[in-house]
Amino acid sequence: MTSLDYFLFTAFPYVAISVFVIGSIYRYTRKGYKVSSLSAQFLEGKQGFWGTVPFHFGMLVVFLGHLLAFLFPAGVLAWNSNPMRLIAHEGIGFTFAVALLVGLIILMIRRLTHPRLKAVNTRMDLFVELVLLAQVILGCWIALGYRWGSSWFAADLSPYLWSILKLNPQPEAVVAMPLVIKAHIVGAFSIFLIFPFTRLIHILVAPFHYIWRPYQVVIWNWNKKDIRDSTTPWSKARPRNN
Repeated sequence: MTSLDYFLFTAFPYVAISVFVIGSIYRYTRKGYKVSSLSAQFLEGKQGFWGTVPFHFGMLVVFLGHLLAFLFPAGVLAWNSNPMRLIAHEGIGFTFAVALLVGLIILMIRRLTHPRLKAVNTRMDLFVELVLLAQVILGCWIALGYRWGSSWFAADLSPYLWSILKLNPQPEAVVAMPLVIKAHIVGAFSIFLIFPFTRLIHILVAPFHYIWRPYQVVIWNWNKKDIRDSTTPWSKARPRNN
């Protein structure tokens, strides 16, 4: 194992995780109002729909697929022991990876060509999209060139990642992998490294509670005639938080 391998697969993961945790806590506690995706939908929504929907659904499924292989490697290997289930598993994962790739490309074109969005772009927006694009392309390349990735992820990468968390890194299996897979692993840790400084941080405050929250009933209980009358004092309908 070379010095570069030692740095990339032993030291760098701890640097990335430390920056991720400390940076996310700092930004949330000190700059909470900036923990947002800063949605640009009100600036342009039609093209954004065709990019946002496949991007987010693709990202969610691909992330959950990796997470399940990391948390439950034995279960994934047991599921994949049946050839039909393995093919279905790989097919679903690759389909959503392609959806993620297509959605990301549409969003990048939208960001670079729409005049309203160009006015609010930042260098970090473009940088993180390029990093994500490279990571997704590498993932699709691996899915096509090194089949049954869910199985060898559970068998080889999951123990390596657990060894990192247990503070006993064992990168031997990773070092022996092809260059494209090692690049994909380094790319994943790089995303953790830059995460606190990008719009990706809004994932940590996503309103998942909406899924199980009861429906909110909104009832108009104002006198419409008075409210629409220009002579009615503004204070009568003034929001409470103002």
